[in-house]
Amino acid sequence: MNAENQILAGLSADVRDRLTPHLCRLTLDQGEIIHKPGDVLTHLYFPIDCLLSITITMQNGATAEVGMVGNREVLGINAFMGKSEITQTEYVVQVPGSAIRIDAQILRQEFERNGELRDLLLRYTQAFLAQVSQTAACNSLHTLEQRLPRWLLETQERIGSNELRLTQEFISIMLGVRRAGVTQTAQKLQERKLIQYHRGHVQILNQSGLEASACECFRTIKAEYDRLLGEK
Repeated sequence: MNAENQILAGLSADVRDRLTPHLCRLTLDQGEIIHKPGDVLTHLYFPIDCLLSITITMQNGATAEVGMVGNREVLGINAFMGKSEITQTEYVVQVPGSAIRIDAQILRQEFERNGELRDLLLRYTQAFLAQVSQTAACNSLHTLEQRLPRWLLETQERIGSNELRLTQEFISIMLGVRRAGVTQTAQKLQERKLIQYHRGHVQILNQSGLEASACECFRTIKAEYDRLLGEK
């Protein structure tokens, strides 16, 4: 199977050959929930051109994104961390597309006996924790005018496309803000010709301009991923 996910592509041919019979390519739809809080993690997902969000829902029903996983990553790292196979987070498809799935037990067995795979996944885990930590700080300290460009850039990087199929309602849920705030901020970005938005479709028109509008968090997270996993 063609390993289009960068974690899989980073493995040697020997390791890929052992994993290939257990890899299943599938298509995921936008809004599809692939893991609910309290569920046992039975599979891990390696996105190809889709984007997966890790979200937490509070007792009052409010939901916010705490991490995102795209073609540079793998979803479900709890599954190879001892017996931590249950999580309080929910995994939802943010951008539809293809992913590669593997049985958690198969990957855990390979993780335990193969130093190459273990080293790669541990380095990725460190990068992912850096993403979660930076996102938490960003959500607390930066304005929506800074956070929305950062979020769009991170989405773009993880699916490898300037065309983002996203509704303002979905973006507002992921950022934990009111939809009206997203509408106003997106309109300002559109007036500056940084993006174009129309009926659930966002197109990034000016990458450098959008980066200049974003907070430092996008560059900080990318630098940490490049340091730990190699430049994209």
